[in-house]
This record gives sequence, structure tokens and C-alpha cells, in this order.
Amino acid sequence: MRDGGVHFLNARGPEGMRIYAMGDVHGRADLLKLMHERIEAEIARDRPADWRIIHLGDYVDRGTDSKAVLDFLVAAHRRDERIISLAGNHDVGFLEFLDKPDPATLFARFGGAETARSYGVTLDCGHPAALRESHSALMDAVDDSHVAFLRARPFSVAMGDFFFCHAGIRPEVALDKQAAEDLIWIRADFLDYRALHPKIIVHGHTPFAEPEILPNRVNVDTLAYRSGVLTALVVDGAEKRMLSVRA
Repeated sequence: MRDGGVHFLNARGPEGMRIYAMGDVHGRADLLKLMHERIEAEIARDRPADWRIIHLGDYVDRGTDSKAVLDFLVAAHRRDERIISLAGNHDVGFLEFLDKPDPATLFARFGGAETARSYGVTLDCGHPAALRESHSALMDAVDDSHVAFLRARPFSVAMGDFFFCHAGIRPEVALDKQAAEDLIWIRADFLDYRALHPKIIVHGHTPFAEPEILPNRVNVDTLAYRSGVLTALVVDGAEKRMLSVRA
């Protein structure tokens, strides 16, 4: 795969389709709604022949309103099949905690308390009895549609010269052979790889103050929950640009 990969400058989206691929939301329902308003305004103005909105995962944790994020996305998916939402490690971690409460999990240690609070539940992992009680309360509070939505998320999608996933890929492994664990968790082995991939990898997961645009990948995670900036890559044929919204 070191030979014949796609360089960002030469990459093209599918003919006649505009793509919006946005980074990690992490409970920032305000920014998610604002981004969709901006996108809808552009689509109404420009009238592309076809379009897709791709969310790159991590809808929950850390930010203040994960419940509202999932409410919004569930409704959006019911409304239009051109909206695609991929799985992120925090989304999978939320499901794992609901299935089996454990104080050592990603959810319990990294932002799950904020997610629970958005459902009106105080997460207490201090001792087993408190953990069982708060887990039970959370199970009662989380809407079944939210769980079904998260369980149904795919781990990747490819369009034109672009491959979209949450974290990245295992270099030199075929795109259709990627492990789900890598697609939602990988960092150094992917981020440090400088050769071209078969397609341009568009991802989030590793936050930066500004979007990263490299020859082989694009990172659109701008730490929305803390920075107040949510970023999307826009691909329209050979045209590529960034779209950001701020709180």
C-alpha cells in the first residue's frame, strides 16, 4: 500500500455528491444543531444533486448534553437516510457500561458522569452498592431508541477517494479488513504513518486546536466539548474545504 495510494490534493468525492464529515460532538448538542443548520442552509442555497452528512462518532461523554445529542441524531436518522453516523469508542463504551457496570471502564472514568447527568442520573462509582444503584437508575432513564441507535452504528464508510471512520486505520491492512477495535481506538501507529493509504482517511478521536490536513489523512476533531468549535470537512467533487461552527 505504500505505492499507488491517494494524495489529499488529488482526492475526489463521488460525482454529483457533496459530503459533510464532522468530528467528535461529545455532548455538545448546541454545536451539533448549529452545524446542521449551517449545512441545511448551504444545501438549500447551492442545491447539490446529492449529499451526505457523516458523523464520525463520539456523541456522548464529557460535554453537558449527550441525551439531547442522541435525541437529535435519532430523529435525524428517521427523517433522512442520507445522514450517516459512525461508531466512536465512547459510544461503544457507553453501551458496554449499560451492559455491565464497571468502575474501571472508559465510561466511568472519562466523561460518563456528564452523560449520566444529562439523563438526570448521578453516577456514583465509589462503592459497589452505589454503582449498582446509579447503574439501575441510568438503565431506567436511557431511552430504548438511544440504545438501539448506538448498537446499529457502523464502524466505517467509504465514498469516492475517502474512507471515514472514528479513530483511523491499521496501516498496510486492506480497508475492508480493518478491525473494529482499530477503527475506534487506534492512535500512534496510524497518526505517525506518513505513506499514502488507498484512500484519504477522514477521522476524529485525537483532538487538535485546528483541523489537520495531511497528504494521507484529515483529522476534524477540534475538541468541541471544551473549545466550543465543531468542525466538518466538506467534499464536493474535487473541491475540499473546512466548515466550523462556534458556540
